[in-house]
Amino acid sequence: MDSGIECTLSKFADDTKLCGAVNMLEGRDVIQRDLDRVGKWAHASFMKFNKTKCKVLHQGQGNPKHKHRLSGEWIETSPEEKVLGILADDKLNMNRQCVLTAQKTSDVPGCMKRIVASRSREVILPL
Repeated sequence: MDSGIECTLSKFADDTKLCGAVNMLEGRDVIQRDLDRVGKWAHASFMKFNKTKCKVLHQGQGNPKHKHRLSGEWIETSPEEKVLGILADDKLNMNRQCVLTAQKTSDVPGCMKRIVASRSREVILPL
């Protein structure tokens, strides 16, 4: 899959990310060529990308927000995506990630209260 790819290609389990900088039309063309290569690799390997999970995340001020295709189909643009469990948005803002993390951590004491039978000091303090 990596052969001939000019952009940064990240793979983790069943998650693949293609990242590239677009400050001129040449950058857009590089990304599109790499998407074409990845699409051809998938076809040659008798595989398909789940197109409902394929998204374009445009980041940075003044981003021209070019449209891209994968295997001949337009890829949807998304304002935010999770990257290895971390929420990344188009403005490089971490506020929503912080809110989600805070919500998850506030759920932990309630969960512990439900599953721990004893409320004695000897049991609760080590937790």
